[in-house]
Amino acid sequence: KPFISRLIQAFPKAEIFLVGGMVRDAMIGRDTKDVDLVIRGISKKSLEKFLSTQGAVNLVGKRFGVFKFKPKGSTEREIDIALPRTEHSINHTGAYKDFKIQTNANLAIEDDLSRRDFTINAMAWDIRQQRLVDPFNGKADIIKKRIRTVGKPEHRFAEDYSRMLRAMRFSCQLEFSIDPATKRAITKEIKKLTKLVAGKPVVPYEVMASELYKMISADPLKAMALLDTTGALQVLMPELLKMKKCPQPKIWHQEGDVWKHTMMALAALHGSAFKKEFKQKAPAEVVWAVLFHDVGKPYTLQRADRLRFPGHDVKSAKIWRETADRLKLSASGLRVDDVETLAAKHMLIASAKYNPMKHTTLERYFYSENFPGTALLMVMFADLSATIYQKTGRAHFDDYKMLKRRIAALKPRGKGAPAKPLVTGTDLLRQLKLTEGPKIGKLLDMVREAQLAGTVKNKQQALRLAKKSL
Repeated sequence: KPFISRLIQAFPKAEIFLVGGMVRDAMIGRDTKDVDLVIRGISKKSLEKFLSTQGAVNLVGKRFGVFKFKPKGSTEREIDIALPRTEHSINHTGAYKDFKIQTNANLAIEDDLSRRDFTINAMAWDIRQQRLVDPFNGKADIIKKRIRTVGKPEHRFAEDYSRMLRAMRFSCQLEFSIDPATKRAITKEIKKLTKLVAGKPVVPYEVMASELYKMISADPLKAMALLDTTGALQVLMPELLKMKKCPQPKIWHQEGDVWKHTMMALAALHGSAFKKEFKQKAPAEVVWAVLFHDVGKPYTLQRADRLRFPGHDVKSAKIWRETADRLKLSASGLRVDDVETLAAKHMLIASAKYNPMKHTTLERYFYSENFPGTALLMVMFADLSATIYQKTGRAHFDDYKMLKRRIAALKPRGKGAPAKPLVTGTDLLRQLKLTEGPKIGKLLDMVREAQLAGTVKNKQQALRLAKKSL
């Protein structure tokens, strides 16, 4: 407010508008920290000179008439300040940022808003006049909870094909529907999302990765439905579609095919049972791991005495890695290595049942900073929640509870982790007069297993056991 007051004092005839997401989110009642201003009636040079006296000015976007600005003494995020501008597609390729941008300090605010993607983002709040500028009925679309393009959707998407994914992302984040005409245009044009121009993708994969990450994090079930019905899934992640109509043994999977199972597992992440079990929201890595945890089943299906999927967990992890690398999903901030690990190890619960794991193995998986143990339990819980037994018609968690008991048994009462090892490699080298080599690691594992099992309880006992094993 002090900055706006000084701006008005310096330029009495200037018009100042709050634009973009903050106007939209204020109407919805949604928190936002992004502040975007459009200022009319001030030349770019005069505006830059004034801003430099009021705080820090980041010149990124200067040639477009856009300034990143932080007022003196402010602890908030930078403010985007722009002159009114028009955008025109240069080559009409639909490429991301394929625009010629022209600024005009005297351009009508309505003309500036006309270049924006969706009506809900094409509103401005006149700060001085305290009025809403809404030339494309964005407020009505907010009331109807609808995503609709400014103007004809085919034209808007042809300017930038990434807007098709953006429409789906807003639909997931805001819990809005997509206007039928807008959705039809997406379905018609979606194949152009990955087209090449001069050998380069028309929309950078990093941009697509960001939109996918945001929409799937916001509402994975709705995101998958939109990606599927518009054809975007076939374009971007066709591997997932093979789960459709992939059968499963009904004795354990009364819910249906692998696709149905996966969608139910995704739904479980937002269910009351999951919230009660973990007291926290599933991180993005868990959501993606659940989405891909059984994608390997169609590739490993064997029809023997019954339907079997040998090694499907490893295959799922491999398919995930290939997909993540192709779409550059790590650029979105997603920890793709963790997702790969979670997909590869989601059957660990079966191993614990039929081949009881050593205490040291449980410790390595569930008490290590280098392994996403809690996340793995989340994936297992979601997987089991979507596994409906034919005999009972419900999910069973006996194996999960058994695994949790074994994990909990590793730590002393009142402690958050197992006790520290009784001996170190240095102890073995000095006390047993050994030389460095693989033998040391094997001895440490053996002694640690005995410690966690409770058969050795102090350093002397641990050293005697190591010496005896030699």
